[in-house]
Amino acid sequence: MAGTFRFELVSPERVLMSVDADQVVVPGSEGDFAVLAGHAPVISTLRPGVIDVTAGGVRKRLFVKSGFVEVDPSRLTILAEKAYDVDELSGATISDELKSAEAELAAAKDDSAKRMADTLVGELKRLSGRAA
Repeated sequence: MAGTFRFELVSPERVLMSVDADQVVVPGSEGDFAVLAGHAPVISTLRPGVIDVTAGGVRKRLFVKSGFVEVDPSRLTILAEKAYDVDELSGATISDELKSAEAELAAAKDDSAKRMADTLVGELKRLSGRAA
């Protein structure tokens, strides 16, 4: 199905991205899924990972810690706790986020919290170039 749809990535501070996208690959809590124009309605939670956005032939990668996704045939909205442009993510920021994620993992009280923190640690290590 050809065409574009409106994609918006919103954090508590601001709208991070608002474009007409060709495709967006989202790290959903149950696995990655691709959104194209005309996608069936979906609401999902995010797991830590990279959102891969293709718009007008340009690819953009954004790292998200967690959040919510709402899809309908003409729009994709992601409400992210925190998001970073992967190309602009500094080693110092990754290191700080990794320390915080490791502390979250050590303090996790239930399996769900441990799984999310472990996933976050793994994704941050992957971004930093270290083996997870």
